[in-house]
Amino acid sequence: MSDKDIMESILLTTKGVCDLYMHGSIESATPNVHQAFNTALNDALCMQSAIYKQMSDHGWYPTEQAQPQRIQQVKQKFASVG
Repeated sequence: MSDKDIMESILLTTKGVCDLYMHGSIESATPNVHQAFNTALNDALCMQSAIYKQMSDHGWYPTEQAQPQRIQQVKQKFASVG
């Protein structure tokens, strides 16, 4: 298994953990539990960001620039909703 594959696996796992913590926070019944999930979520999001940065620095997570025309189309689409 390559370093890239390992990092992808860690990133996907961390994203899954973020999802679980977010739902735990939303569904928590008490302020203490809510705060615990929020803290865990924030920590996991920081980890996810660090993992993404490492992958991006190695060229393992390529991104594309959004075209200005496409951005305007999406803005117009959602401006008419509501």
